[in-house]
Amino acid sequence: MYRMLHERYPYAHCELDFDTPLQLLVATVLSAQTTDVTVNKVTPTLFARWPTARDLAAADRTEMEEVLRPTGFYRAKTNSVLKLASAIVEEHDGEVPPRLADLVKLPGVGRKTANVVLGNAFGIPGITVDTHFGRLARRMGWTDEEDPVKVEHAVGALIPRKEWTMLSHVVIFHGRRTCHARRPACGACPVARICPAYGAGETDPDKAAKLLKYELAPGAAQ
Repeated sequence: MYRMLHERYPYAHCELDFDTPLQLLVATVLSAQTTDVTVNKVTPTLFARWPTARDLAAADRTEMEEVLRPTGFYRAKTNSVLKLASAIVEEHDGEVPPRLADLVKLPGVGRKTANVVLGNAFGIPGITVDTHFGRLARRMGWTDEEDPVKVEHAVGALIPRKEWTMLSHVVIFHGRRTCHARRPACGACPVARICPAYGAGETDPDKAAKLLKYELAPGAAQ
């Protein structure tokens, strides 16, 4: 199934814009309860104003809140960024650590966020179990687990470690574009014939095609 999904999304990638591990870490924290598109609109201003962890840690709270306002829950997110940046400065001399054990000790950073950073900023394979990944892993019969950490370990045992980061991208792309939570486009799915959840959504090919999102949608710009 992974190979078939990879063929559908050979270009799958992290949809958060970043140039450094710090930028990706902060962007991932900001992406909670909002879209990557929204985060990508505010991070250029955020990092132009405060480019380093030390700059972020010393930022004026009110000013940062205004920058982060479009992401929603901006007061809480400002607090998270300030605490995170301070911890990076105090515990890691201003540099994002490239180890899972160190990342998950940072305030507001769990395994999902840590694996995003490890896989995309440091090239260290990791499985990112967000809501899309967990949903699809269960729908496709890879695991029955609900706990994200257990999902991560169960799926990791099925797929070679070197593929973990790309696996995460491919599955998340599929969840966002085709295998939606409420109405999956089963009739337009590349793994429909071997998916145990086939029939949970629209099976008519033409009707299913109308449910596709982003670049797979009929008439979408290529």
